[in-house]
Amino acid sequence: MKYTAFARSWFLSPKQPGLGHYPTELDDSAGVPSLEASLEDIGEYQRRLWANRKQALLLVVHGPDTSGKDSLIRTLATYADPAGFHAWSFSRPTGAEAAHDFLWRVTPYLPAYGQMVAFNRSHHEAVIGERVWPVRAEDTYNWPARYQAVCDFERHLVSEGTCIVKVWLNLSEDEHKRRLLKRLDKPRKRWKFDHSDIEGWKQRATYQKYAEQALAATHTDEAPWFVVPGDSKPVARAIVAALVADVLKQLAPDYPAEHPEVLEEYRQLLAENGVS
Repeated sequence: MKYTAFARSWFLSPKQPGLGHYPTELDDSAGVPSLEASLEDIGEYQRRLWANRKQALLLVVHGPDTSGKDSLIRTLATYADPAGFHAWSFSRPTGAEAAHDFLWRVTPYLPAYGQMVAFNRSHHEAVIGERVWPVRAEDTYNWPARYQAVCDFERHLVSEGTCIVKVWLNLSEDEHKRRLLKRLDKPRKRWKFDHSDIEGWKQRATYQKYAEQALAATHTDEAPWFVVPGDSKPVARAIVAALVADVLKQLAPDYPAEHPEVLEEYRQLLAENGVS
């Protein structure tokens, strides 16, 4: 994948993995394409991707609680063809998920050729969230081995035709707190609030530390991480939409080539039935 200068400007730098080095808000968004234009491009080129059925796009969205993952994915789906777009959310592993290896639970939801799939959290929670809140308290994990497994897994997917776009929504501590309080103030948002939000806030520093380590260890040429300012939801949506639109244009620049003989046969059939 040949990323544009705009896309590369949001790359994580393995030499500087600390999320505190990256902005949480954008002072000047003049260089960011308009959200509406990017969404229209996503709608058009996602249909071309679906029509060609040769490659796939997996969008991985991560960030702390309240960073806007759900609303971002809903926005990206605005013009998407539902036949070729799906979104899946992953929370703490339980039941069969906890009884299998950590990659097992995401595998059935990977995009088929022609599809665009968005993950709200993903297999990366196994090297971020599970370090803070282990699935089983008595278990010990080989984290470097898990990092390598993630890289190998994603490298395999890319080699088989799935492009992976991984986004970290970088949310400041002050904005994180403001959004948690907003959930309490607004009845339509209170349903989202549960004990895990409180625990997430208490463990914010630890979660951020493990996120920094995981992002640095799983940032590869094949599947890089994009660190996007998350304090302004409209700005974050515009940036991610532009990134996704750019990738889709490369994956499916045109519709499949037409078949002249089939078109001619179709015309003849219609003509024989009095259709001009």
